[in-house]
Amino acid sequence: MILVSVSAIAVIINLPQSSADAAEVRAQQLFQRLTLLHQDAILNGWDLGIRFDPNGKNYRLLQLNRDGWQALEHRRIPADTKLEDGLVLAWELGDGVWGKKDSLFKQGSLFDEEMFAEQKKKVTEKPPQAFILSSGELTPFEVYIHPSSEAQGDQNWRVFALENGSIKLLKPGEELNDDAH
Repeated sequence: MILVSVSAIAVIINLPQSSADAAEVRAQQLFQRLTLLHQDAILNGWDLGIRFDPNGKNYRLLQLNRDGWQALEHRRIPADTKLEDGLVLAWELGDGVWGKKDSLFKQGSLFDEEMFAEQKKKVTEKPPQAFILSSGELTPFEVYIHPSSEAQGDQNWRVFALENGSIKLLKPGEELNDDAH
């Protein structure tokens, strides 16, 4: 954890000179944050999540507590991260069961809605789109970070969260090994 923390500080200190450099810094930063949070979730029994802005400009880290999903309160990692102008963040859920839109159950509440009517009055945080669970499990997903002048694809910086609980950072053009799946 100390090495991840030291490398995170080193990345933050180095200011990017171009949008391509900024994409690299932001991808490394996201990778290091997810790696540290994955370890913290296991060690501390936390259930965490991440919510990506649909406009591709920021993401929010969340923590589940007795009041539901709340912005992460961590001494070293901010809850909200906004990308610089000229950068775009896109994400996709992983393949397999996670990527399927089918469900075995009808979507809806399992509880009597009137019983919890007072609870709805509270403004609640939207739930995360991807989870980092205390059991070590991760929602598999892929994040692309790139200059807005480039198309989303394999030529971008990419952060993968894999079903096996590992998190990978890929440089533009780099491929994910088959044994990593």
